[in-house]
Amino acid sequence: MNVTVELADRSYDVVLGDGVRHQLKSLLGERVPRARACALVTSSSLRAQGWFDFDTGIGQHVIEVPEGEGAKTLGVLEDVCEELARLRLSRDDVVVGVGGGAITDLAGFAAAVYLRGVALVQVPTTLVGQVDAAIGGKTGVNLTAGKNLVGAFHQPHGVLCDFEVLTSLPERERLSGLGEVAKCWLLERRRASDLTATPLADLVTMSVQLKADVVSADEREGGQRALLNYGHTLAHALESLALARDVDELRHGEAVAIGLAFAARLALRLGRVDEQEVRRHDEVLEALGLSGRLPRHFEVGDVIESMGHDKKAHHDLTFVLASAEGFDVVSNIDPSLVADVLTSFRGER
Repeated sequence: MNVTVELADRSYDVVLGDGVRHQLKSLLGERVPRARACALVTSSSLRAQGWFDFDTGIGQHVIEVPEGEGAKTLGVLEDVCEELARLRLSRDDVVVGVGGGAITDLAGFAAAVYLRGVALVQVPTTLVGQVDAAIGGKTGVNLTAGKNLVGAFHQPHGVLCDFEVLTSLPERERLSGLGEVAKCWLLERRRASDLTATPLADLVTMSVQLKADVVSADEREGGQRALLNYGHTLAHALESLALARDVDELRHGEAVAIGLAFAARLALRLGRVDEQEVRRHDEVLEALGLSGRLPRHFEVGDVIESMGHDKKAHHDLTFVLASAEGFDVVSNIDPSLVADVLTSFRGER
């Protein structure tokens, strides 16, 4: 199945299905016909997988980077760009990101800045990569101050979401991806009871279609696309705090699940939704096997301070919040109110 991101002459397809990674050669021939070389940015563990059997039909190089969020640093970005230069990739050539959301973010940013921009193709190999990170052109790396604070918009020439590679995912990585699926399910106002009968492939397709529609209407997050950050204000704050302690303490989707549950409670406190909407959020998370609870070791003051560094904020606390009519970006929320809701939320079990 193909889902198109409509961006006029920069439109591209997200191809979904079993074995679609084998379409990389034809995709490059069609979308980057002048390329004579490609650099596959991946990790050593992914390169060792049995499904890592790419044939691009052109000069093929592999650049290995650290696993997970360890890849998303300025130092690793510099290393990748130095390797691209050593390989003498030209402006006609192409970078291919093969990995989860961290690797596709890094590969996309490297493609955006090397030679002031070269072609990019994404082959996301995790659930979070397929439903979110690899689609839409948002690329970047982290700073100590926060997640994704350095980056660029750089759309790919195509995305290949191969369902076969998902079968090798560890359970925790699968659950992390379901955090983004929950976000899309909630944004579409779907019923929690329908989740149990929905196959994973359909959940991925639903999420990709939603993101493609939103990006097609708002490429650079000037309006509607900001709604895709639902749950992410708190999630990114928690991730930043966790990363300072242990790179593997909290996965992105785990943080998003917490952020979604909190956003519903904040919306309730502000009178935007009723208790039934909070229950719907909790039921969706529970149906997907996600906890949506804030661990007690996160101090409320630290979380509030970290949220103030979020790139979506404008010197205030900004959240995407539900209402009876839909979802909105809400700014200038009183930090003391947020702290109060966080305190109550942290006490829930």
